[in-house]
Amino acid sequence: MAAGGFCKLPNGTVVVALNLPGTAADGIGQVRVLVHARNRARALTRLRNLGLRSVYLRGNAAPPTPDEVTAVLHHPDGLVWRTAPAGGVEQVTEPWHPIRALLGRPVAVRR
Repeated sequence: MAAGGFCKLPNGTVVVALNLPGTAADGIGQVRVLVHARNRARALTRLRNLGLRSVYLRGNAAPPTPDEVTAVLHHPDGLVWRTAPAGGVEQVTEPWHPIRALLGRPVAVRR
């Protein structure tokens, strides 16, 4: 289970944002993952198909910001991540990374 949220776009698609625990082996703390999909269920399915099996979205406590929506919409995979700030309020200057950089394997581009 992860904190997160979603926003519905004017064209009917959604952007889902989730805060997930990072990998201890790589020294990555908590990460913020953004997914662009047709609906919330498909967004979570995309993550589960990548091996993140226990990902659930309960509520809308941490919806994506307008900057986050822009970042995921401009990425060809529609699936990006970066480290989440420790307190959740300070600005992050780290760029967004494709999900394959976190998982270490290629991801099919959505069409």
